[in-house]
Amino acid sequence: MRRGIGATAVAAALALAATACSASGAEDGAGSGKVEGTVTFWDTSNDAEKGVYKKIAEDFEKRHPKVDVEYVHVNFGDANQKFKNAAGGNSGAPDVMRTEVAWVADFARLGYLAPLDGTPALEDTGDQLKTAAGSTRYKGKTYAVPQVTDTLALFYNKRLLKKAGVGVPGSFAELKKNAPKIKKRTGATALYLRGDDPYWFLPYLYGAGGDLLDPGRKRITVDDAPGVEAFRTMKDLVDSGAAVTDSSDGQAGGLRAFQEGKVATIVDGPWDIAGARQGKEFKGELKDNLGVAPVPAGTKGQGSPQGGWNLSVYAGSKNLRAAQEFAKYMGSAEVQKRTTRELSLLPTRPSVYADPEVRDNEMVKFFEPAVDKAVQRPWIPEGNSLFEPIRVGMDGVLSGGRSPSAAAKKTGEEFRKLLKDYR
Repeated sequence: MRRGIGATAVAAALALAATACSASGAEDGAGSGKVEGTVTFWDTSNDAEKGVYKKIAEDFEKRHPKVDVEYVHVNFGDANQKFKNAAGGNSGAPDVMRTEVAWVADFARLGYLAPLDGTPALEDTGDQLKTAAGSTRYKGKTYAVPQVTDTLALFYNKRLLKKAGVGVPGSFAELKKNAPKIKKRTGATALYLRGDDPYWFLPYLYGAGGDLLDPGRKRITVDDAPGVEAFRTMKDLVDSGAAVTDSSDGQAGGLRAFQEGKVATIVDGPWDIAGARQGKEFKGELKDNLGVAPVPAGTKGQGSPQGGWNLSVYAGSKNLRAAQEFAKYMGSAEVQKRTTRELSLLPTRPSVYADPEVRDNEMVKFFEPAVDKAVQRPWIPEGNSLFEPIRVGMDGVLSGGRSPSAAAKKTGEEFRKLLKDYR
């Protein structure tokens, strides 16, 4: 939601006040105080996960009998704005929130998050994936604890590829080359291409050797040659018949097409493994028909965007010490092992991947190779707002007749409107 100038000015003033409070609060509660009182926890996990997180919060209470964790499940789609409203209005914000990786810098800029450096929340920071840790920092300070990481990978139908006599595509060029053979021998289209969600643009951009921005030089790069190539590759896959797409129903439509064997591959995330297995091609005895590999490479490389979840502490918390301890527990190796075991979520700690039980987890086997190739996004406050211009560009190229070069140029222009200090 966009707010008017007046509302923005009020929010800025409140943010400054919150920052002032958080500075003294963080010092007072950095390592001192008793672990007791109430900690309100906003959990933004999905319906399949929330029961486990509630139990984990209850287990924290057993370890700390003087702490009462007030568990609140908040729908992901509402959580960002709901937190901003509560924190900006200085009323109702949680002590700890399960925060999407792209939100941390934005919340920190507004002064809504407490810095965690030097507090009990940051335990064993050396045991964190570099990509996951990167999403917790803003202007040299740490504002969150990494909890879950994820990325995109290539889901493939083993039966269809075998019937077509082709291997798992290692590049988009290879996928396009084998598409006619897949179609002729199986009747399936080679790839379902997500044309509705700009997050799915990134593997094509990274594969072309590009990125959205160069934050170090304050330079916008999405409209450089790799950006043009990314749009061109997507368009070429669709125009050639190697891929089908839908600009309005990509999530449900793509998964359904893959479940039913209408497409041989789809780029997707770990959240859709369970959904894929509900389809006739992968259900029950056919579960081994599902394969997962890193996203195909482009002309210059291979990579997919880093996603995931962190744990942030509200700057205005009245119980910083207990909140820090709770964030520490929820991001601990012990809890990450549990969520991998019970929910098949991907850990952010290398030590957890080394655990035999985790190492043998099917989801980890599927996605660890993709996580190893995950690319950090620009962790800037405006990160989320960059996706809408990309979405418009994708729609223009895939269904609106816009050329890849025009789409890249327009995307860059929109980025410059959002990022006034970038060139």
